[in-house]
Amino acid sequence: MRILGIDTSTAVASVALVEDGKLVLEETREAALESSSTNHANHAEILLPLIDRILKQAALSLSDVSAIAVSIGPGSFTGLRIGLSTVKGLAYGWNVVIVGVPTLLAIAARVVDWDGLICPFLDARKKEVYAALFSKKGERLERLTEDVVASPEEIVRSMRSHNGHERCLFIGDGTKVYGDLIKTALGEKCLFTPGDTYPSTASAVARLGEERLRLAQPDSLGPLTPVYLRASEAELKRGRREIA
Repeated sequence: MRILGIDTSTAVASVALVEDGKLVLEETREAALESSSTNHANHAEILLPLIDRILKQAALSLSDVSAIAVSIGPGSFTGLRIGLSTVKGLAYGWNVVIVGVPTLLAIAARVVDWDGLICPFLDARKKEVYAALFSKKGERLERLTEDVVASPEEIVRSMRSHNGHERCLFIGDGTKVYGDLIKTALGEKCLFTPGDTYPSTASAVARLGEERLRLAQPDSLGPLTPVYLRASEAELKRGRREIA
């Protein structure tokens, strides 16, 4: 079973090919997020060339792929829309099965050298983070909380009620922004990693997608939508205009 995994939920876009649970190839590239002033190309410019590069390196076409697995959020609004719309276009055009994978679950699944609590911690801007809590024991990954968007202080307070004396590994770009806050609150109970040393999020998306397919749980193309957790800036502005 060959699964093409795609993630555009953060500033690092990634594409990976997994075959029967084993990572074959992966490519990552930093992208510009919405309202970013960097010189990086955006996800729309990056994604298709990354997919094409992976398939060419593997000497495959999309018709040789069993399914496409894509991260569906939470994360960058623009990145998620681009990722899912691109995948839907490919799926419609090539008649490929599609599987949507929660982003925070995939980020937790990237961790390969830690057993215990894992907290994906993504910078959501506006002084908030996307987070969830998981427990890992060997190959088993158990979700302990739902995905939330909240202030880092709220997340840390919630963590205190869950981890007791157990240490927790925080992973994601939010650790770079709020690492000092977490360390002050949790002390030696926390560890940090931005995730750079682990396989890409796309590789985890592909592996989780393969697990879903083996359980005969693909997604329907039409109803599959991104998980945002909060209203977009455009929606907020529209709401303010309607109130005025």
